[in-house]
Amino acid sequence: MFAAAMLVALSVEAVIGWPDALFRRIGHPVTWIGALIKSSDAQFNRSGDPSGIRQMAGVVVALSIMATVAVVASVFVWMLPKGWSGGVLTGILAWPLVAGRSLYDHVKAVAQPLMQGDLGAARSAVAMIVGRDPANLDGAGIGRATLESLAESASDGVVAPLFWGVIFGLPGIAVYKAVNTMDSMMGHLTPRHAAFGWAAARIDDAANLIPARLTGLLLAVVSNDWRASLTCMWRDASKHRSPNAGWPEAALAGGLGVRLSGPRVYDGQLSEDVWVNDRAADPVAADLRRGLDLYRRALLILALLLLFLAAK
Repeated sequence: MFAAAMLVALSVEAVIGWPDALFRRIGHPVTWIGALIKSSDAQFNRSGDPSGIRQMAGVVVALSIMATVAVVASVFVWMLPKGWSGGVLTGILAWPLVAGRSLYDHVKAVAQPLMQGDLGAARSAVAMIVGRDPANLDGAGIGRATLESLAESASDGVVAPLFWGVIFGLPGIAVYKAVNTMDSMMGHLTPRHAAFGWAAARIDDAANLIPARLTGLLLAVVSNDWRASLTCMWRDASKHRSPNAGWPEAALAGGLGVRLSGPRVYDGQLSEDVWVNDRAADPVAADLRRGLDLYRRALLILALLLLFLAAK
């Protein structure tokens, strides 16, 4: 039943995304969770406390937010009817927690101006999906940042939430989104969050351990050169700064025959990240289109897998 519900969620989001009119009217479940995280951060992450106290506070906050989201989701499940109608309604409730269509649209918004040579518009679009400063990115830098975001977000925006949804239903997908949002908001090695966000970052690493590798495998299987994709993933994934993001990024880099990662600027600081698929060329605008085609094929395979699980 959970696989069928997740197939409904993936399908509805693929068709309509999360309409702007709906966002303006009620926001989005991730923004609701984000508001809870922001409030907890402001209240319990006190700069005057010792590092150990802040780390413990972060553990308690992370677990409390996860428990709160799990309880709310479980109440909704309890209210739903049994049988196939409950499965469909579960999928509709899970729909906004999948980001397949929205990721495609964001990457397409970068690819279109980049193919037209409009670097200014491409920088503005890429700023919506990456954390680095896009102001000084050239065409190759924009291409790398966009493809890296496509690969990583395919994992934590699509595969991972569906993975936990298949296992635990609506509470599983909702708690995963809470974990991922906590990591995005406070799982950074900044003075404010190095201690308080430690638990959020570690929980997110654990939650993405299997889904990231599944995403890499999906991207490799649908690549035109699946051998090169698998080889690059096996060789370079562990070199990445993230224990998980390197798997889908390396698979995408190998499948497209481009290099990704490398040095970049975060918050004004140069990060000397290693190259993924370092002997390949930098991506060009057309590679973003190729990346989107590969991503769509991966989503199709994912939908077929959910259909298979639902039919069992």
